[in-house]
Amino acid sequence: MISRKTTLSAGIAALGIAASNILGTVLSFADGEPTAAPATPTEDPANALSWFQKIPAWVLIVVYVVILGAMFYFLIIRPQRKRRKEEEEMKNSITLGQEVVTIGGIVGTIVNIKDDNITIQTSIDNSLVEVKNWAIREYSKTEKAEEKK
Repeated sequence: MISRKTTLSAGIAALGIAASNILGTVLSFADGEPTAAPATPTEDPANALSWFQKIPAWVLIVVYVVILGAMFYFLIIRPQRKRRKEEEEMKNSITLGQEVVTIGGIVGTIVNIKDDNITIQTSIDNSLVEVKNWAIREYSKTEKAEEKK
């Protein structure tokens, strides 16, 4: 199965290549000498894009940069902000008694929360591991601490 990140990267690359090809074509028309073209493009198909010849090249480059900037924002920056916001909400809602998994793969139950350090009980032998709160990858939604109270 192809991951979402791979398909997103392939889509961005394809859009970039297509935009480069279009810009190259437009710039080649814009850099040419304007000729005496017929009033309507239907009269002479060779000069169908003659109105592009009147647009300065720098305007087309600015348009290209704006389009790429918008693509970059909507495909990379905005999803990353959303993901970061979800992670912050998850880390702020962690409570005692929840089962968590760290980024290192350690599974345990939270027994103490102090500032940005979290103590996890990892086994039946009461092994305690202290980790930073940013090291928590996921947690269970059930809150055992409230059931015990």
